[in-house]
Amino acid sequence: MDEHRTAGSQWTFLTSHARVLVQISRDPGIRVRDIATRCLLTERAVQRIIADLEKDGYLTHQRVGRANHYHVDASKQLRHPADSGPTLEEVLAALIR
Repeated sequence: MDEHRTAGSQWTFLTSHARVLVQISRDPGIRVRDIATRCLLTERAVQRIIADLEKDGYLTHQRVGRANHYHVDASKQLRHPADSGPTLEEVLAALIR
């Protein structure tokens, strides 16, 4: 067995941050509750992820009445140095298809 894996371990290709960003890209007016349901996360986890994405400039929001309307800065580069080639826009386009 690979030394980096434990018996029964599970892994996924996309992080929770990526999943949340995909949902917001699909529907900029989406509610946190709906993101949580679609991503199989808690609302609190989604709120933390949104705060992370806003802090690092990937996402902004504007209050519209009682709802938030999000804007993704798709021109941003991905954070990890090994992922420095494509822009966020290119990655999201591939994931949203």
